[in-house]
Amino acid sequence: MSVSEADLHGTRGAVHHAREDHGTEHAHHPSPTPIGFWIYLMSDCIIFGALFATYAVLGGNYAGGPAPVDLFEPGFVAVETALLLISSVTFGLAMLRADKQDRGGVLLWLGITGLFGAGFIGMEIYEFNHLIHLGAGPDRSAFLSSFFALVGTHGLHVTGGLIWLVTLMVQIRMHGLIGANMQRLTTLSMFWHFLDLIWIGVFSFVYLVRLV
Repeated sequence: MSVSEADLHGTRGAVHHAREDHGTEHAHHPSPTPIGFWIYLMSDCIIFGALFATYAVLGGNYAGGPAPVDLFEPGFVAVETALLLISSVTFGLAMLRADKQDRGGVLLWLGITGLFGAGFIGMEIYEFNHLIHLGAGPDRSAFLSSFFALVGTHGLHVTGGLIWLVTLMVQIRMHGLIGANMQRLTTLSMFWHFLDLIWIGVFSFVYLVRLV
């Protein structure tokens, strides 16, 4: 039995569309980046958990040196904390503008977020320099060693977040709010809010508890 030209044409067309559908499905395969980043955040939780535990054990060992009440200034730390928390709000505003595909608004709020983050880091560097100038460096006591390790590690993460933020701003300015940049923006948002949560723990456990 012979096959008509119409049947052959239909069969070839079906195969062609099937290949196109397969290629489209492959092209839109979701990136594994979010899952990998959640794994990274979990590993960071373990790191900070170990640092908090270390501070809990060593935070009361002053070795005859200054105690938290002698070193920490509540007003200074409150302003420092406010800068980071406000930066979380401004990042949220950037995400809202991203949903509206407003590239200018996203860049504006990301820039403001970067300024607040830079202010936080500047205050932290000033605090560390002031403590070392007073002779309360990380080698002075177990309390200060654990303090510098915990707060300094958080500060390094914020610095990394600022570098990431500036890089992303350049990418958005060059290429707009394309899918890849939207995914990077969402991932950075997760990271930034995570750092805020860690700092709330630092502020409560390191500064407030020791000053009461």
